[in-house]
Amino acid sequence: MSRIAQVIVLATYADEAMEPLTRQDSPHWRFKPLGLFAGGWVIEFYGLRHRSGLLRQLESLAWPHPESVQVLIHDEEDDCYGLWMMRDGALTEVPIPGHQRYYNPVPLGSSRTDPPSPGYLWRPETVAGAFGEGALTSPLDPRPAW
Repeated sequence: MSRIAQVIVLATYADEAMEPLTRQDSPHWRFKPLGLFAGGWVIEFYGLRHRSGLLRQLESLAWPHPESVQVLIHDEEDDCYGLWMMRDGALTEVPIPGHQRYYNPVPLGSSRTDPPSPGYLWRPETVAGAFGEGALTSPLDPRPAW
């Protein structure tokens, strides 16, 4: 499956923390600076497999102010950007008013090597219009998509 996603990291004065992920020779991902005075970086992903482990990598960085780290993720089919913030050392999704994350069923017989779905951040009317009343209420795949 090919799903495009944009990730924006906002963190006050965190150039040094983000430096390993902005280098040309980064073994992980290469974020581009947004040129904001307080610190912002962006990356775009093409496909699910390439982004696996991103949140863990961001959690591992030495942030000067972890409580100010904001990660905005807009997956191709989302209605808006999702927001993750650092809580107790982990990036945790913050609920967006009027939106909910919905998940497809975990495919039967799917391989553990298949990338997990990040779900869809949708308004209820998007779900009702596309799927009717019994829309996407499946349990979350326990593997992290990001």
